[in-house]
Amino acid sequence: MKIHPLNTDIPKPERFTYPFCYEPHPLAVLAAEEVKRELSKMHLTEGKMFGVLVVEGGFLAAYSGLLEGRNDWEYFVPPVFDAQQPDGHFKQTEREISLLSHTSPLTAKKMSQDLQLWLFHQYQFLNARSETKDLIDVWQAYHCSPRIRKRYPLPPGGTGDCCAPKLLQYAYQHGLRPICMAEFWWGPSPKSEVRHHGQFYPACRGKCKPVLTWMLQGLDVDPNPEEAGFPHLVPEIIYEDEAMAVVNKPSGLLSVPGRAEDYSVATWAREKWSDAIPAHRLDMWTSGLLVIAKTKEVYTNLQEQFVKRTVRKRYIAVLDGVPSQQEGRIELPLLSDPLNRPRQVVDFKRGKSSVTEYKCMAVANSHTLIALYPHTGRTHQLRVHCAHKDGLGCPILGDELYGRKESADRLCLHSDRLELIHPVTGQQMQFELPYPFGNLIPYNNK
Repeated sequence: MKIHPLNTDIPKPERFTYPFCYEPHPLAVLAAEEVKRELSKMHLTEGKMFGVLVVEGGFLAAYSGLLEGRNDWEYFVPPVFDAQQPDGHFKQTEREISLLSHTSPLTAKKMSQDLQLWLFHQYQFLNARSETKDLIDVWQAYHCSPRIRKRYPLPPGGTGDCCAPKLLQYAYQHGLRPICMAEFWWGPSPKSEVRHHGQFYPACRGKCKPVLTWMLQGLDVDPNPEEAGFPHLVPEIIYEDEAMAVVNKPSGLLSVPGRAEDYSVATWAREKWSDAIPAHRLDMWTSGLLVIAKTKEVYTNLQEQFVKRTVRKRYIAVLDGVPSQQEGRIELPLLSDPLNRPRQVVDFKRGKSSVTEYKCMAVANSHTLIALYPHTGRTHQLRVHCAHKDGLGCPILGDELYGRKESADRLCLHSDRLELIHPVTGQQMQFELPYPFGNLIPYNNK
């Protein structure tokens, strides 16, 4: 078997890891360190996601997809289905399709579609109850909504080849009891996604969530923290008149209702002012200045200012690292990753333009206090611009999507300055709010 020893007296967790939002258990961290030592001997040329599954008696290791073009590395568990055998049906048919693609393209296309369906049916996934479903059944059972089913009738290529399905499948096949799991990136960062060498990441949602939802059945799994609800935090009113209000939104409060949580700045504001509408948004984990319109007319006026980019905004952040340049401008085209929401990726062909200017303010203990001036308002713009290798290459402290959640007890990003034209009086207004993580890097000269 592919099981590796893990000699430790670290206590086991009460429940198995919820793979889409987790803090790595110390047992998984220890297992990952063993895998990293093995990887350091292999002289790999590509970046790759690796995973560990701690089981009774040791741990298993896996990589996503192929590793250096191979899926038969001795140290790691095998794929759920091996389509790479040169004399197997998949590879033989691929060669036939390639020969036909020039002479009979329609025939080749039909053969390619049939081959893909055949391949999906070869992926037979177990769960902890020893039940089996193939990939098509797993996918369609998860995407039961007709609207979603119509948009994603079949799984994307590569579904089932990520770390977590490989690990669980091998454990179930060999009667091993899963205890905890974690995934980490090793090697150079990819061009589009934000991935940092050696850091832990959640399982991908688009490909893995349907599969793991099935495979985890029968295990006692940690609850999904995104469905556990959040405390009903109350914004602090910084300024108010008959037309509008400016509030300090706490980290951990939505700007508008989300899919799993109704309470937000918007619902709180409507309880105070019946026609209130937030004029813009901040990420849930970002704190700071947020403008609320008290009437539809005021909302329209403020929206126009935001659309025309006449509103001037500044954010303060603490970075996990020190940028190579102390000030400058970042321009990266961003695109939502439909199979891994809410993550954003850099896409130079289809992405929307996003621009941020920045200036470093102070450095201490390998952390940087930085001022960020966004000229556009794309989702997660500042977080991606800071973390991506073609941006600053230094994620914001506490960023669980693009950096390390465990680096701080919150996302260290705060909207501290806002300038706009009053929608009724026409007066130029400026609001400032001290950032709440001055204990990390004090800075007085604003």
